[in-house]
Amino acid sequence: MTDARLSAAIEARRDDLIRLTQELVQIPTINPPGRRYHEICSYLEARLGRAGFDCKMTRAVGTPGDSHDYPRWNIVARREGKSPGDCVHFNSHTDVVEVGHGWTFDPFGGEVHEGRIYGRGSCDMKGGLAASIIAAEAFLEVCPDFGGAIEISGTADEETGGFGGVAYLAEQGFFDPDKVQHVIIPEPLNKDRICLGHRGVWWAEIETKGRIAHGSMPFLGDSAIRHMGAVLEEMERTLYPLLAGKRTDMPVVPEGAKQSTLNINAIHGGEPEPEPGFTGFPAACVADRCRITIDRRFLIEEDVAEVKAEVSRMLDGIKATRPGFEYEIKDLWEVRPTMTERDAPVVKTVAGAIEKVLARQPDYVVSPGTYDQKHIDRIGRLKNCIAYGPGILDLAHQPDEWVGIDDMVDSAKVMALTLAELLCDGGG
Repeated sequence: MTDARLSAAIEARRDDLIRLTQELVQIPTINPPGRRYHEICSYLEARLGRAGFDCKMTRAVGTPGDSHDYPRWNIVARREGKSPGDCVHFNSHTDVVEVGHGWTFDPFGGEVHEGRIYGRGSCDMKGGLAASIIAAEAFLEVCPDFGGAIEISGTADEETGGFGGVAYLAEQGFFDPDKVQHVIIPEPLNKDRICLGHRGVWWAEIETKGRIAHGSMPFLGDSAIRHMGAVLEEMERTLYPLLAGKRTDMPVVPEGAKQSTLNINAIHGGEPEPEPGFTGFPAACVADRCRITIDRRFLIEEDVAEVKAEVSRMLDGIKATRPGFEYEIKDLWEVRPTMTERDAPVVKTVAGAIEKVLARQPDYVVSPGTYDQKHIDRIGRLKNCIAYGPGILDLAHQPDEWVGIDDMVDSAKVMALTLAELLCDGGG
């Protein structure tokens, strides 16, 4: 049967899957700033070209972060079948976050230890990218006469919003529903889970204003940092308790993300940080500016206008009672929550493949953070989209990040069976 042949073809590629994942991890595509995107796209072009894919590399010129030094390169590879039919698209982001501290393995070594591949991006999400490539190659060997098309993309900047990656490609028509019918994003949500969507997000900057003066006479100035302290205090007193009381019926994981959340992503006040190598001392000044960046995650039951109004009301309340308090709030970006229906074709097909490979029914979850489904849904107008891939979400962005080899193999089997079901008149 086709199912057994696909499983055997993937098992035969286990060592190749390991090497492929290692080689992807060993390309340090750190974002920000967005390093070595062209290198990893060229690597994928060579690999997928050997498998008969028509590859197109596209630079997202003019998108946030794109520059001469850090161009935003993406690749979309397409393999046409022998007859007309649907297109199944596997989309993986190629960027990884900064390394951070606390590693005991080489962050870009791709070391194998006790059935795991370690390295920054191994879990999120180069292991998923490798699994989708192995799945497609095994499928092409077993089912060479398939109908429709297979696409595999490697895209930039998911870790910073995806605007130089999937958003740009969606704007260029790469995810037009007339061209692509099914999308699987191999994010690390566990091999027995289907991720239907994600919470919403609103990023903004809040700036408090003051008046500069000599630090020995702070009474002649007005400290913007102290004003920001009042903002942080009011957040603790009223805003965080308000958000803790909001709960969703979305199957968000982990449990703590079923409520609304707010993270203070950064804080900057007073003089700029000294340049590297400067060994002097700061000047004695009262801070006339202080700025925080907030990351507000909201639920499908919430309206984004009300989400913003909660913060504005809090700030206006401080202004009404605190002398000299002035602020500005600046929107950075926002994404509405999204959730694919459980009876969508790609959901039902992947669920059936999970049952065959793992002998259990899948869990249906929603991600606490956004990923590139937001752009496929909103810009591409393609609703038949899910995240499914190997890896444990909690390991993403952590030191000693890893992906399990057996999990990648099983996920590749699920992906290959999905291709057979969607492109081969019911599979095996």
